Amino acid sequence: MSIARDLETATHELNEKLEGLSFTEPVTHTYNPLVYAAESHRAFLERYGNSRKRVLLMGMNPGPWGMAQTGVPFGEIPAVRDWMEISAPVGKPDPEHPKRPITGFDCEKSEVSGRRLWGLFSERFPDAGDFFRDHFVVNYCPLVWMEESGKNRTPDKLPANEMKPVSEACDVYLAEYIRLLDPDYLIGVGAFAEKGLQRIAGAFEKDFIFGRVLHPSPASPAANRDWAGTAEKQLREIGVWS
Repeated sequence: MSIARDLETATHELNEKLEGLSFTEPVTHTYNPLVYAAESHRAFLERYGNSRKRVLLMGMNPGPWGMAQTGVPFGEIPAVRDWMEISAPVGKPDPEHPKRPITGFDCEKSEVSGRRLWGLFSERFPDAGDFFRDHFVVNYCPLVWMEESGKNRTPDKLPANEMKPVSEACDVYLAEYIRLLDPDYLIGVGAFAEKGLQRIAGAFEKDFIFGRVLHPSPASPAANRDWAGTAEKQLREIGVWS
């Protein structure tokens, strides 16, 4: 079997474990784009995930206008559609939050984190294939949690007893990513992701090089001051880029 096919199997197994989990208020809606946007996620794996990678970057979980719409991590639509050349029909979560509709590649809103992340990578690698030859990007968790107001609720804000089965499933999923892609560098996009990579990689005998880049979220004041310049400097200091 191919690496991409094995990653698809890991995704299917993750979805089975996450299906049916319930979350209490203030969470009112939970989306899993790996289910309703499975076609575009599968295209992402098949096109760009079918080989060993030198660098694996990991984010936390999807944003409402990025991966939640496209099924691709940090999935800012122009980056996915025009740079990665991926576009596919996207279904609907059930139930759908009235303030967070899923319109797939027709969504006109921009995912700032994804625009910044993929903007940096596409500027350095105008051909997406050149970036994905050595790099890959994954999210630790595919779930999007929303409050009644439409506000996102991140994994670190969930009660420990509700997050436990999610973390157990996602740890297995990420361990399989690490096993299959066999990276040298494990880079967290933000502190949550870096800690997760260090925890999961502890089960491997390989000596990975760990690092972190500033999360590109507009909620971070530091990220709003030349995020691309900061992230590029961090990647150079880690040794990912020369």
